[in-house]
Amino acid sequence: MSILNTYMQKEQQLKQLQEELDRLKNDDRLKTELDFKNHLEELMHEYNKSAADVIKLLDPKPASTKATSTTPTGRARRKLKIYENPHTGEVVKTRGGNQKTLKAWKDEHGAETVEGWLVKTED
Repeated sequence: MSILNTYMQKEQQLKQLQEELDRLKNDDRLKTELDFKNHLEELMHEYNKSAADVIKLLDPKPASTKATSTTPTGRARRKLKIYENPHTGEVVKTRGGNQKTLKAWKDEHGAETVEGWLVKTED
């Protein structure tokens, strides 16, 4: 592509962006949001507060509470299930179905029977 074609293409893109910018400048929603932003920044400056201070003030849940309810991947933590084998009295605590002893019980007694051995579920 020649430099003249590149220049003309960029000029056309600039014209389109300028039209979009003009439309946004006349949008009442943008004016309202800019007004709010300016008022908020004035208040923050007046009370010597940062954006992090405002977020901490307005966030109903502290960040530490949010982190404990999810795994590092962001997925909700599974509930702890406690099973007790009525034949042996052995107790198994697991958060998933891939536990070695639990699988052995299910192979021996059947999945439905072992699910009936569920004693307690905890968060």
